[in-house]
Amino acid sequence: MAESPLLLIGGAAPTLLKGRGALQDIDQLVLFRPLCKYAARVERLRDIVPTLRQAIKAATSGCPGPVFVEFPVDVLYPYQLVVKEIGFNPKATGFIQKALNFYLRCHVSRQFSAAWQPQDIFPLPSVIPMPGAEEISKIVDLILTAKKPVMLIGSQATLPPIRPNELVQAIEALGIPVYLGGMARGLLGKQNRLQMRQNRRDALRDADLTILAGTVCDFRLSYGRVLSKKSKIVCINRSRSQLTKNEKAFWNADVSVQADVASTLVAAANEIKKAAYEVPSPWIDELRKKEDEKEAAIAKKMNDELASGFINPLNFLARLDKKLPDDAILVADGGDFVGSAAYIVRPRGPLQWLDPGAFGTLGVGGGFALGAKVVHPDSPVYILWGDGSSGYSIMEYDTFTRHKLPVIGVIGNDACWTQIAREQIPMFNSNVAVDLTRTHYDDVAAALGGWGSTLSAENAGSTEEVLDEALNQCKHGRSALINVLIGKTDFREGSISV
Repeated sequence: MAESPLLLIGGAAPTLLKGRGALQDIDQLVLFRPLCKYAARVERLRDIVPTLRQAIKAATSGCPGPVFVEFPVDVLYPYQLVVKEIGFNPKATGFIQKALNFYLRCHVSRQFSAAWQPQDIFPLPSVIPMPGAEEISKIVDLILTAKKPVMLIGSQATLPPIRPNELVQAIEALGIPVYLGGMARGLLGKQNRLQMRQNRRDALRDADLTILAGTVCDFRLSYGRVLSKKSKIVCINRSRSQLTKNEKAFWNADVSVQADVASTLVAAANEIKKAAYEVPSPWIDELRKKEDEKEAAIAKKMNDELASGFINPLNFLARLDKKLPDDAILVADGGDFVGSAAYIVRPRGPLQWLDPGAFGTLGVGGGFALGAKVVHPDSPVYILWGDGSSGYSIMEYDTFTRHKLPVIGVIGNDACWTQIAREQIPMFNSNVAVDLTRTHYDDVAAALGGWGSTLSAENAGSTEEVLDEALNQCKHGRSALINVLIGKTDFREGSISV
């Protein structure tokens, strides 16, 4: 569901012992085939390279996704060890023993034959669907007649072959107000005249042209019900199933393009440049006015004093946003606290926001941060955690320390699985399994070689100093964790969609 190319390699019991009760012998392919674009088992050494080439091609072609390749241990072991362990009987005298030796020799011969012959190891070219000229012409015609266009850009827009800076130029050329989601967050930087963050539902209601550029009509768009019946709709997606999800039931596309999102937008922008089209300024002014009003309302909530006596999470997130360096990479792993952060904390650039995606798989924080720091060792990596979600990967501070990969963790600690509690308690009048405690998570980081600090209402005035010190610790090679004791607000009441 994250549409990320991933090659997963798994071990397996020896080929001759498959299905015979060997240690950890299980039919993994049955489990992985429904979840992966490609799943295969390698039983001969000469098949390793072609199988991996095909797997990587499948992972990166079309709509990217995971692939799985299984390697029995005897495919990985040296020839001499396999021969030693396979069970030859050098003193065989009877027919059955000799026949068994013959079978085993044939098996080893088949397994290792042609194993060291030269093979082509260069990657196979990925197959990426591209838009046709007629499809681009239809999109351009709709844009040229639109008075109130709006565009929703999703994660697919960030995929190769188009680079983010090329896509940004295309968006600027189109001049259409945009809402960014998923991996596309940060595409237009911290601030851009075309980017809107608030009142998306209102914009979709009033728009006369809606372009879904990698955005899917699932629960996040109320299955398409938030789209105006009066609006022309253009849908662009690499996946046929995502392209048409819930179509005819709640919405209808005027133009559907199964193609690379960024390539389609770039091609459309090139045609728009020739027509010298500009989105009517009253439409952009209307959206900007509503944007400013909503931002002002949020700012007012930031200054609310909470009855609990704890830190206002909106206020803290606003202060964090002001302190973020321009090259900061943000990893979002949580529910209520991270949901609030999505409204307030602004990624500074393309591919500087990582979150669990539509499936909401809590626990990605530590792993995502680790990967981001390895790829960008000179950029500060921040993990935005809820107190519940932090429990899944906070032990990665041990990994950060051992491998000298410092990151900064920020935990919104309200002693509760709040996103669940918001619905569960009013609905069932029960707080079972949603209450936590005000744990000193900063002590966990310190015990694992990092630096930690707790922010509470008593020392909230030192927020900027604590954020500066966390960044300073990170620059000097030590991971940091800030445990923020936050109170509860009504900011995200009714926010859960299913």
